[in-house]
Amino acid sequence: MAPLLRPRYSLSKEKFSGYFGPLKSQPYTDAASTTRGGGSHQSLRSIAWNPLGSLVATGASDKTLRVWNPEKPNVRFSTELKGHAASIEKVAFNPVKDAELCSLSSDGVVKFWDVRTKACVNEVKGLGNAHTLAWAPDGSSLLAGNRSGELFQLSPTQATVVASYSQPVETNQMAFCWSGQKVFLPTREGSVRILSYPDLEPLLHYNYEVDPEESSEFLLKAHTASCLTAELSPTGRYLATGGADSMMALFDTKDWVCQRTVSSMVGPVKSISFTFDGSYVVGGSEEGAGLDVTHTETGEQVHTFKTAGPCEAVAWAPTRYFLAYSDLGILRIVGVDTDRK
Repeated sequence: MAPLLRPRYSLSKEKFSGYFGPLKSQPYTDAASTTRGGGSHQSLRSIAWNPLGSLVATGASDKTLRVWNPEKPNVRFSTELKGHAASIEKVAFNPVKDAELCSLSSDGVVKFWDVRTKACVNEVKGLGNAHTLAWAPDGSSLLAGNRSGELFQLSPTQATVVASYSQPVETNQMAFCWSGQKVFLPTREGSVRILSYPDLEPLLHYNYEVDPEESSEFLLKAHTASCLTAELSPTGRYLATGGADSMMALFDTKDWVCQRTVSSMVGPVKSISFTFDGSYVVGGSEEGAGLDVTHTETGEQVHTFKTAGPCEAVAWAPTRYFLAYSDLGILRIVGVDTDRK
């Protein structure tokens, strides 16, 4: 039975640190996996909440795919989904189906799971050295990408690729707009492409003449090094990007101007997550320690969660102020009350 959800409420930036300061993070560990070597700080690669915030999925470099009940941290209450033969690069729940999970491994295999029955209900192979995956908001299709710049449109009910696209440059972790009509593609060159979906054509162009040898496509100039990830706020007001230059940028989605940057992180920014109300944002990096929470409207750093090591994957719950993150190779969640009856 799914846990009873508490009403949503928003914390002011003045109260944020006071609320989270006394709270301790809860570890979710599989002792057997840690013994096998899953405790290295790079083992946990991806974290995803289901739409209700009642389940958390984790994918690891040791091929372990597990679904956790956030209110029951003991591993015996979790579900391991077996079948991947390579490192799991990305996990993502269907945004409109609470029990449908998609996982992507580096050998180019995508699997679709019914987490209630542990069954793999569909599989797509042959995507190359895959590393990025995103659901369209209506849950009817996905985009997956590999390190050669190829993108693949997938269906959760079809065992072959629906359509494939060749990008001029490698695409990293992408994000859809909430209407599903456009997708934001971070590139190795540090910029973000804004394309229509599903045809993946540039939507914005410069309104002045450019050199005939140059493209008129409008790009978000996000980072001085590779742009590694993008995330749209739940309100749709900001697009956040993270780069190999250790920076996180917030773009206003009305005029596409960078409103502010976050420079307190150490190492490449591999993941970004907003709170359910869009008020706060956090970035995950594969270097350094600690997680800095930023107020999106002012750029103020409102709180730092102490961690033992780097936190490559971060994910705020979709309905509550629960933050899931990787720390020294294991899942931790802060905000959840595991002792609540």
